[in-house]
Amino acid sequence: MAVRPNVLAIVLAGGEGKRLMPLTADRAKPAVPFGGTYRLIDFVMSNLVNSGFAKIAVLTQYKSHSLDRHISLTWRMSSMLGQYVMTVPAQQRTGKQWYLGSADAIYQSLNLINDEQPDYVVVFGADNIYRMDVSQMLAAHIDSGADATVAGIRVPRCEASAFGIIDADNAGVIERFLEKPEDPPGLPDSPDQSYASMGNYIFSTKAFVERLQFDAESRTSMHDMGGNIVPGYVADRAARVYDFMSNVVPDATEKDRWYWRDVGTIDAYHTAQMDLVSIDPEFSLYNRRWPILTNQAQLPGAKFVNRGTAEESIVSAGCIVSGGDVVRSVISPGCYVHKWARAEESVLFDGCDIGRGSIVRRAILDKNVTVAPGVEIGLNSDLDRSRGFFVSENGVTVVPKNTRVVP
Repeated sequence: MAVRPNVLAIVLAGGEGKRLMPLTADRAKPAVPFGGTYRLIDFVMSNLVNSGFAKIAVLTQYKSHSLDRHISLTWRMSSMLGQYVMTVPAQQRTGKQWYLGSADAIYQSLNLINDEQPDYVVVFGADNIYRMDVSQMLAAHIDSGADATVAGIRVPRCEASAFGIIDADNAGVIERFLEKPEDPPGLPDSPDQSYASMGNYIFSTKAFVERLQFDAESRTSMHDMGGNIVPGYVADRAARVYDFMSNVVPDATEKDRWYWRDVGTIDAYHTAQMDLVSIDPEFSLYNRRWPILTNQAQLPGAKFVNRGTAEESIVSAGCIVSGGDVVRSVISPGCYVHKWARAEESVLFDGCDIGRGSIVRRAILDKNVTVAPGVEIGLNSDLDRSRGFFVSENGVTVVPKNTRVVP
């Protein structure tokens, strides 16, 4: 029997997520709900666990209570088999400062690597939507003999200026790592496409630790994985790109096989949620062979009474739609939509209550928002702003948690 390599997965989950305000006003970005019952971090965690990686450290920092609680209740492994998921807050092991960047977060947590002594370290972000068999990327990393492998997704070259771009030769050796270049380089086999970095990396341990230590001693470094660590590998021609298009996940659809979304803004987040409820979504939640895992609420099934309806929507457990209408919306557990009320192209977090005759359109309601009878949200942006609500560039209204909205 072949000996499996010892792998430690590190999930970077300390991000503040300023562009997702006010959803991140009281929680870390990876803890933001998605798809009714999930948190953003559940996607990377599911990918790692489904890929066979069961030694996972989640590095947290910003307002991490709800994230820590979610992981402790959801992600439990068998200690008998040497498996674990641990949350690791900033501990000031190397001095009196919090994490200075993603590379510094790992450097301050080098005790995890020293204790585990892995052959390879997998470093993934915690807040993107996608499916990926990470074991295939690891196999490619081992076969290449490179010290670092960076996951790249093909994007149209005309749109590539919005991303960190990987410029690689025909053999996959990364020659340049460019941050939002004005003139992105095309691919050798597809000049109209560019490789965008997915922010997912695999490193051979010894060289990785040495580079983290060297970076920590630099007074000019920003201590960032994509901005400092990876460019160092690139300069030494020690990094290769892993083409996400080569990744195969069981039962993936033609649309979601290479789906990857950064939901870092309110508009991108809302668009991704609306995709979930479409008849033929780009990303399907219903792949039983590569499930997205989470801790499901212990609640009864959703109930529809008094001719309550839902069309092209996700309605979670514990919800009651009593004579109201839910249209192209994602409704999280424990919500109540009263008679003659209507939720349209909206996202309701846990425990929201939409009063009789109210209309919620193109809005995101955070947890435990109560909408009084007869209130309209999302129909008049100026009115929503006057109430103190955030309205995005594309007109999506966000109502903060625990708010009671009155006429």
